[in-house]
Amino acid sequence: MRAFNAELSKLFSLPSIWLAFLIGAFAPAVIAALDSIAQKGEIIAGVSTRLSEVGYIGLALGVQGVIIIGVLAVSSEYLTESSESGGGNQITTSLTVVSSRLHFLLAKAGVVTVISILLCIVAMLTTVSATHLILGDYTPAFEWSKLIGAVCYWAFTALLAFGITVLTKNGIIPLAVLIINTSLVSFSFLLSKITKLALYLPDRVGLEMFMFTGDRFLTPFTGGLVMFAWVIVLFIVAAIIFHRRDVAS
Repeated sequence: MRAFNAELSKLFSLPSIWLAFLIGAFAPAVIAALDSIAQKGEIIAGVSTRLSEVGYIGLALGVQGVIIIGVLAVSSEYLTESSESGGGNQITTSLTVVSSRLHFLLAKAGVVTVISILLCIVAMLTTVSATHLILGDYTPAFEWSKLIGAVCYWAFTALLAFGITVLTKNGIIPLAVLIINTSLVSFSFLLSKITKLALYLPDRVGLEMFMFTGDRFLTPFTGGLVMFAWVIVLFIVAAIIFHRRDVAS
């Protein structure tokens, strides 16, 4: 618990964390509001073919906040400290205090998970409010099962960002790739045109938990299990490499 509290304190000491909170809390609401405005006429006329996506699309595309959190939790450890502190990396100090590397990673992953879940709950509140503000009585009911799926999607996405950053030791690559993939161009969608195996990539199966896609092939529960399996495998690989890696390198 002491390691968890220490990692929580370190994460909240980073100035960039507040940008992540801001993006995570309001980006989904903005996306949902814009989508609601675009669909409002069809929804009122009762001819909308995307009614099931209203609101949820904001939670699907607005995960950048937790991606930033997952990346920051690791990349901040490799930043060079000030000359007054010896000019080294934070990771050296962290592993001096917490001797077990696995314990260190688990504490960080726990912090990322908890913060991502709480941020997703806040995003849900802002998203539901924004959707209701635009659509009023025409706002479709938000199902608890789908909202729970969205929470899992956010937490798993943050942990994927966390694991990739452990492997790269640099936040730029995972941040760029994951943000582009979740907001601009879905690599799994493009790859699915070549092979159907791409439909099993984590971002694609994760959406099955709360979004209805035209080519759905997994149940929400199965989609969640597959994405969770990706998280576990990536974490194990990251833990093994982190355990064998020379921190000073």
